[in-house]
Amino acid sequence: MPSPSFLSRRPPPLLLLLLSLWPVWAQVPVAATPTATPGSPDCPEACACAPGGQANCSGRALSAVPVGLSRRVRALLLDHNHVRALPSRAFVGSDALRHLDLRENGLRWVHARAFWGLGALQQLDLSANQLEALAPGTFASLRALRALSLANNRLALLEPAALGALPLLHALSLQENELSELAPNLLAGLPSLNALRLRGNPWACGCALRPLCAWLRRHPQPAPEAETLVCVSPGRLTLSPLTAFSDAAFSHCVQPLAPWDLAVIYALGPVSFLTSLATCLALGSVFTACRARRRRRAAASRPRRRPLNSDAGWASPADPGSPAAAAQV
Repeated sequence: MPSPSFLSRRPPPLLLLLLSLWPVWAQVPVAATPTATPGSPDCPEACACAPGGQANCSGRALSAVPVGLSRRVRALLLDHNHVRALPSRAFVGSDALRHLDLRENGLRWVHARAFWGLGALQQLDLSANQLEALAPGTFASLRALRALSLANNRLALLEPAALGALPLLHALSLQENELSELAPNLLAGLPSLNALRLRGNPWACGCALRPLCAWLRRHPQPAPEAETLVCVSPGRLTLSPLTAFSDAAFSHCVQPLAPWDLAVIYALGPVSFLTSLATCLALGSVFTACRARRRRRAAASRPRRRPLNSDAGWASPADPGSPAAAAQV
């Protein structure tokens, strides 16, 4: 008798029931990953948000920073809008923001505390705007900043106080501005800087450019970038590359005073003035006292004069030349 095989056996009723329900299970849709839609609590109404914390507000004709930014936003794209000014704490609530793009907004004014609260920001793009000056302390609160672009603006002066101390900044773009020099202490507060874009500026090769030339010698730039860094003035140095100036070329320049020297001058200046004034007063008093004492001594040693008799016909009896003395003889 042949042995029964597994296929010849009848399936159990429970298995038949499960197989009959399989088409129903196959038609159930898989739940999609939830994404923030415009107008939701996690996304500004004028923006489109994507998973990962990106808020895309590019090219929406916005005139101000959108309200309702969530703490979950990591990247905010505000480029190609009409944001002309950034008020104080313009990005309140965006503590976790890492990337901020503000290109091509026609931006003209930035409040000194506009970026307060963005302590985690690492990349900031302010290029292609109309900035002419930056207030002191504008970027001082961005201690985690690693890349900053100020390219294609109208900056003629960039003070060290505007940047502040940015210990992690390694890329700074300043090309296509109106800079003729950099402040001596500007690069001193950027110890991690290794990429500096400077082309397209009217550099004046004078003593004020000494710190920049020294930095360029320590950090060689790519050939295309280095070839475009040339002097515009004075006339005898026109078109001279900045990298060609050695430290000996600035030997005629007066070395600026170090901060310690300035502190000593400011501290000792008032002290030395008051000491000199007190010394002059003391010497004047001594001289006046000595002169008065000399006058008193001279007056005491001078002989006293006898008073003359008021009657010319009478003579003193003690005078031997008088008529009375002659009569007595």
